[in-house]
Amino acid sequence: MKNFKKIGLPLVLILALILLVNPGWNPLLGESSRAAVSAQLAQTFGGLFSGDAASIAQVISAAAVVVFVWLVCIVICAVLELMAKKSRHTRSMAGLFISLTKFICAIVGLVWALSVLGVDLVGIFASLGIASLIIGFGAQSLIEDAITGVFIIFEGQYHVGDIVVLDEFRGTVQNIGIRTTRIMDDGGNVKIVNNSDIRNIQNRSRADSVAVSDLSIAYECDIRQVEAIIAAELPGMFERHPDVFLECPQYKGVQAMGDSAVVLRFIVKATEANFYAAFRALNRELKLMCDKHGIEIPFNQIVVSQKQ
Repeated sequence: MKNFKKIGLPLVLILALILLVNPGWNPLLGESSRAAVSAQLAQTFGGLFSGDAASIAQVISAAAVVVFVWLVCIVICAVLELMAKKSRHTRSMAGLFISLTKFICAIVGLVWALSVLGVDLVGIFASLGIASLIIGFGAQSLIEDAITGVFIIFEGQYHVGDIVVLDEFRGTVQNIGIRTTRIMDDGGNVKIVNNSDIRNIQNRSRADSVAVSDLSIAYECDIRQVEAIIAAELPGMFERHPDVFLECPQYKGVQAMGDSAVVLRFIVKATEANFYAAFRALNRELKLMCDKHGIEIPFNQIVVSQKQ
C-alpha cells in the first residue's frame, strides 16, 4: 500500500491528467463538446493544454532552462558551503542564503520554462482572483518566518554550532534556514522549529558553563582535615581531566547542614559542549577521593523495631 502511494498513485494521477487535457481521446464526447472542452482548457491553463502541441524546439528549450537554472543553483549553493567553513557566523548565513537560493531558483525555473512553452502566465495569474488572495494570506506565516530568520542571523542571536535550550530541549543548532531552525540533542533527536515560533531561547555557548557538585560527608568527620585533603587532591583532578575541565575545580565551602550530613559544594568551569562530561568527571573524582582517604558519605538507613 505504501509503495502504491509513492509510485502508483502519482502515475494514475498523471494518466488521468493526460486524458482530461486531451478531449479528442474521449470517445464519449461529441465534436462540439470536444471543442468546448479544448477552449475551456486553453482559458484555464493559459494555452498550455489548448490542444496545440508544443514544438520539439520549445520542449527542448524548456528542458534546457530547467537544467540551466538547476546548475546555477548547485554552483551558488556550493560556493556558499565553501564560505561557510570560515566561522559559525558564516555557516549560519550560508544556511539561510542556501534556502533562499533554492526557493528563488525553483520559482525562476518554473516561470521561465512555462513562458518558453508559450503559456500565458499573465492570464493564469489574472484568473486566480480570490485564490491568489487566499494564498497571500496563507503566505503570511512564511514571510514572518523568513523575516525572523534574517533578524536571527544579523543580530547574532545564535549561530550554527551553538548549543541552545528551547522549551527544555537542549541541543546543537544544525541549520538555520529561510523558514525553520533545526536543533539536534546529544541523543540524535532533532527538533525543527519555525523561526517565528522561537522565543525565550537560551544560547549556552556565549560563555563558559559551570558544573556544580555537592558532596555530603558525615558529621563525625573533622571538617578541617577534610578541607586539607580537598586542597591537596583538587590539582590532581585537573591534571587527570584537562580535556573537560577548563581550570582546576574549586571548593566553595559548606553549602548546607543537612539532617544527617554536612554538604560541601564544588564547582568547575567547562565548555557547554563538555558540561555533562565535566559534571560526571567531578562526581567520580570526589567519590574516589572519599574512598582513598576514608571520608564517610552517609546514606539513609531504616531502623525496624519489633515490640515484644
